[in-house]
Amino acid sequence: MLRYVVNGCALFVLLSGCGSGGKVAPVSGVVKLNGKPAAGIGVTFQPIATEGNNTPGPSAFGVTGADGRYSAKIVGEERKGATVGKNQIRFNAYIDPADINEDGSVKKKPSVQVPARYWSDSKIEFDVPARGTSSADFELKSP
Repeated sequence: MLRYVVNGCALFVLLSGCGSGGKVAPVSGVVKLNGKPAAGIGVTFQPIATEGNNTPGPSAFGVTGADGRYSAKIVGEERKGATVGKNQIRFNAYIDPADINEDGSVKKKPSVQVPARYWSDSKIEFDVPARGTSSADFELKSP
């Protein structure tokens, strides 16, 4: 599991620098795991390139709270929202950077386990509307 989190974090860093264009709109929603709101899930929005636009915009990221609710913000910025248009959505068990030792080991396990298929092989897409949405809700199943 730690391998997936570390690999996911490395991929997240690579994806976060992709694209600087694209319109951004506010995005929030609720993530449920097996029908229940789940805390501690990282939600990543990665804009999908289209023909003629291979840099559609920056990635966005949010973390679910106790009620399963998250709000996305652009990676590396304080700007709230996600890039307008089609995004691939990935999920992982969020580990606060303060909970990672200097050697890369984790001080404590994540509070939730998200199946690796929701990160490494996610087929989930979401079309962010130009006016934004507070209903970008996702239902995950484990195992």
